[in-house]
Amino acid sequence: MHTISRDSPCYYLTSVAKDRLLVFRTNEIKLVTCAALDEARRSGDFALYAYVIMPDHLHVVTDSRLSPSRTLQFINGIVSRRVIDYLKLHSYEISLKKLRHEIRPRRYKHSLWDHHPDARLLLTEKMLMQRVHYTHQNPVRANLVQTPGEYRWSSIRYWNGGLSEDEPLRMDIDRIKWRSGGGAS
Repeated sequence: MHTISRDSPCYYLTSVAKDRLLVFRTNEIKLVTCAALDEARRSGDFALYAYVIMPDHLHVVTDSRLSPSRTLQFINGIVSRRVIDYLKLHSYEISLKKLRHEIRPRRYKHSLWDHHPDARLLLTEKMLMQRVHYTHQNPVRANLVQTPGEYRWSSIRYWNGGLSEDEPLRMDIDRIKWRSGGGAS
């Protein structure tokens, strides 16, 4: 169980697509991204508490089992590989061209991410809940939906207790040990 504190914080992580390209605009890419986030969670052995996939970025709230940079290595590395592989498999040449860069020392030709990810420490349950609400409001602020619950590609249903049968990504909020009686409704 995870009791959120200064000694055991959560992290609010943001990864932005290179040049703010709308890489995550199709449901197929979002589904690939959810599967990749789940793979990253299992590979890195960290918890996912909240997420949202927006057309050009994603937000994730996670535990502090790993450092923020190490967690982002798992998330960004696996999501990047899976999305770029999907684009190649389906011959999305225009998108691939936009993600192309000079061949780097590791010999890869494409880069999905802006290499300036954002990581914030969440030291209290209140800070966690503020970021969870912010994350779930993101699609509303971007005028993608009228209410957070309408947006399929977020963890809102976990927090509201109304999971769909085909939920795209499982959350680990049952691992949080609430001190203040807060949490999901």
